[in-house]
Amino acid sequence: MGLLIIIVVANDVAAVFDALADPTRRTVVQLLSHGPRRAGEIAAAAGMSGPAMSRHLRILLAAGVVSDERSPVDARVRVFHLRPDAMAAAAAWLDQLQAHWDEQLRSFQRHVTRRNPG
Repeated sequence: MGLLIIIVVANDVAAVFDALADPTRRTVVQLLSHGPRRAGEIAAAAGMSGPAMSRHLRILLAAGVVSDERSPVDARVRVFHLRPDAMAAAAAWLDQLQAHWDEQLRSFQRHVTRRNPG
């Protein structure tokens, strides 16, 4: 049952890990962890052109890592937000994986202790 849960969650977070494989997108996540930012601000902070940053933001949006909203005053202005639920899903998957390996190591330790009690 535990392995099935890990596989299901892994499928859910695969896009998140794929998106975070790129260092520029990890920079975007780090920037957004301090609060929402406009696309132009993100591009400037990362030292990139707007069109180059736009490609990275599209990938992060598709993966569910970030969300965006358009300004009611000017629809061209988009403000990006980090989606903590996507990061929480990735952290939960890693926690499950860690718990699995911790149990494997405890099992091995019990086995070694039974075979070599002294």
